[in-house]
Amino acid sequence: MVGRNPLLQSGGFRPEQLGQNALARIRNLGFTIFVLGVLIFTIIAATYEPEDPLFHPSTKITTFLTSTSNATFKSDDTVVKTGEDFMAANQTAFATFINVTDVVEDATPVTTTSLECEAEVGKPIDCTDQEVFHVMMKAAIEHFKDIHFYRFGKPVRGSDETSCHMAWRFRPKEGKAAAFYKDYRSFEISRSENCTFSVVRIGEYHSGGNARKRKKNHKGEFEKKPPTQELQPVALPEVGETVNDSLPVVESEHSFSQGRYLVYQGGGDRCKSMQQYLWSFMCALGEAQYLNRTLVMELSLCLSSIHTSSQQDEEGKDFRFYFDFEHLKESASVLDHVQFWTDWTKWHQKDGLSLHLVEDFRVTPMKLAGVKDTLIMRKFGTVEPDNYWYRVCEGETESVVQRPWHLVWKSKRLMDIVSAIASRLNWDFDSVHIVRGEKAKNKELWPNLDADTSPGALLSTLSSKIDDGRNLYIATDEADTSFFDPLKDKYSTHFLDEYKDLWDQNSEWYGDTMKLNNGVAVEFDGYMRSSVDTEVFIRGKKQVETFNDLTRDCKDGVNSCSSASS
Repeated sequence: MVGRNPLLQSGGFRPEQLGQNALARIRNLGFTIFVLGVLIFTIIAATYEPEDPLFHPSTKITTFLTSTSNATFKSDDTVVKTGEDFMAANQTAFATFINVTDVVEDATPVTTTSLECEAEVGKPIDCTDQEVFHVMMKAAIEHFKDIHFYRFGKPVRGSDETSCHMAWRFRPKEGKAAAFYKDYRSFEISRSENCTFSVVRIGEYHSGGNARKRKKNHKGEFEKKPPTQELQPVALPEVGETVNDSLPVVESEHSFSQGRYLVYQGGGDRCKSMQQYLWSFMCALGEAQYLNRTLVMELSLCLSSIHTSSQQDEEGKDFRFYFDFEHLKESASVLDHVQFWTDWTKWHQKDGLSLHLVEDFRVTPMKLAGVKDTLIMRKFGTVEPDNYWYRVCEGETESVVQRPWHLVWKSKRLMDIVSAIASRLNWDFDSVHIVRGEKAKNKELWPNLDADTSPGALLSTLSSKIDDGRNLYIATDEADTSFFDPLKDKYSTHFLDEYKDLWDQNSEWYGDTMKLNNGVAVEFDGYMRSSVDTEVFIRGKKQVETFNDLTRDCKDGVNSCSSASS
């Protein structure tokens, strides 16, 4: 046996065992990798905290804003997302609300003789009476079962001797938007022979106009204080307040001369989509904040033809028609360009005010941080896309200059129409968005949409999603709403045009926008309609969307679902 390879000896390695040993080792290695993978995934899942989209770099938030998700309203390219859309709906400010028991425990009964009571019957109601106040609060809480109350204002005299007006701050119990709402209603009060008060009737939304005037720290208001008295760090929209979107005023020549300003001139963003306008405007606003300068802004917008009844681009639209200028001017330093150039013409030579001109978008805000001139003017050319304002915030700038989304909210006037519609439905409704229009006619890209959104198919699909007899708000691009009449057999259907009194010639919205427009009537245009329709839809308790719930088709056409969900 001398000279024989020891590996070939009995009990050693045998060639026929090579495959078995290799497979065993591969199985062991695979199992080890699997265990390590599970362990790493577990650690990541336990420690991961999602980022706030407000602090994402612009590339990420661009993806968020222009999401191609298959959910209809998540990627609706006709209505822009604004600051309040980024706020979590579970704000701490919503945690403490007023219950009926809070009002009853706070009430202090007054002892009065029967003769004194009989003498009081028929006399005018004293709306400042604390007992009347408590009765009105209790009646409101018991009547409006689908909202939470956060503050009641002191009642004031109404339209006659038995009427009192009272305002309150509220929020729907199942609210999906981070906002407070304000309502003020008329109460008809009755006094019985035993001196007790009762509410006979509560008026419609905003029927108590005498109680509307906003008074901060109003004595006599009723508010349940949260356990901590710390101020809330997040400013929240309050829909229903009197809107003060007058233009900021420069106090004096001295204050103007001491200021530092930034203005964007020209560019190719005009008459583009509202998405592009806001994306570019937020870049300018972000740069102004980074440079600690006042942004000189033009309030006159051009509305893209996709939103106009004329199907032509329309100039002369006011920023305040669509966005909350009051919140913007109170939260940031902005100045209307008309007033700015008027003052600049008067004082720039006299006071030696200088201008720094920038004609290349590649000059970053960081390079302008040391500029001492009174005015920095970014002038954009005529060549697209290099003349888009948002180009300033690309590249290295996007990690330095943050777009301040918290400064721009939707118009309070439009949101008040949304609140009025929801209030007429007692904040107790479900909603469905039904896309038809041109897409239903295009069988090549959407082969099933027409059939899937027919009345018969809708009744079949909605029967498993919406309970019979419910209020159902239908947001749709179908021009003939009678198309959906078969749904009335199971639901109480409602459409946007059912509420056109909220923006007609007799409405508050009509009067307010006309004042902003120098006495010229303002059309309730396509963008406004889409914005209100969308906001009412998302306030439904249950929401059914076209491309998620009603049809097998993809939102962007055949074979686009996989890319949309990626």
